[in-house]
Amino acid sequence: MGAGASSITGPDGETGGHETGLGDLPESCVAAVLLHLDPPEICRAARLSRTFRGAASADFVWDAKLPENYVHLMELACGGKSPSNRKRRLCLKEIYARLCRPNPLDGGSKEFWLEKNRGGVCMSISSKALLITGIDDRRYWNYILTDESRFHTIAYLQQTWWFEVDGEIDFCFPAGAYSLFFRLHLGRISKRLGRRICSFEHVHGWDIKPVQFQLSTSDGQNATSHCYLDEPGRWILYHAGDFAVENSNVSTKLKFSMTQIDCTHTKGGICVDSVLIYPKGFMQEKAFTSSL
Repeated sequence: MGAGASSITGPDGETGGHETGLGDLPESCVAAVLLHLDPPEICRAARLSRTFRGAASADFVWDAKLPENYVHLMELACGGKSPSNRKRRLCLKEIYARLCRPNPLDGGSKEFWLEKNRGGVCMSISSKALLITGIDDRRYWNYILTDESRFHTIAYLQQTWWFEVDGEIDFCFPAGAYSLFFRLHLGRISKRLGRRICSFEHVHGWDIKPVQFQLSTSDGQNATSHCYLDEPGRWILYHAGDFAVENSNVSTKLKFSMTQIDCTHTKGGICVDSVLIYPKGFMQEKAFTSSL
């Protein structure tokens, strides 16, 4: 023990030529600590030293951060091809980074990605992947090009008596709790000379009766909510309901809808962008829940 100590301190207890630091820690010990950090924190820690950089790339660190069914998700991200068929095998850190990017499905009408802080799966379903009553009648509905949507296209309703939007998705969600939202905007958006313009000319009818949102799953879960639509001029996430997934390897079929079919009045002036599915509690935009 005395010999070990003398390599650090001199005979009089003074500091010798060798100083210990974080870089002297065993890489396995550093990796064990990194397990308790979120992915962005792990990446920041990798800048501290070569030891931390090596530990931050260890597969067992990222295996704990990836969803249980990450192999299946990676196959979807690679267009149905197994990642093991690649010329160079990806480490789990690279797989995590790859899954955090938007991954298109069904010809680009849907996208999924990992929320980078916690590794939960998020999904977005474009308006073109939804069944919108009357969408082919240009007297009522139109598709508008915009950079305010990740799909660059939104559906705009000028006026209708019967408002109904339906959709469904069949997907292997990792086990956990999820929330489903409709991303809506009151008022027609456009750009003029590079400036955002919002017209409220057709906005009416949403304060008379609430919109009904419904959600059901293939294993019998159901949710219903009602909400008046307000706050024109900004994108709002309207909460349709929550659902839970117990088995990551079993596909969950979701059906969801948004309706306002009281034909005693017309309604219009709304943009329908997409349906979003997030891990429960995760939020990026202002959301409204049931107002009744």
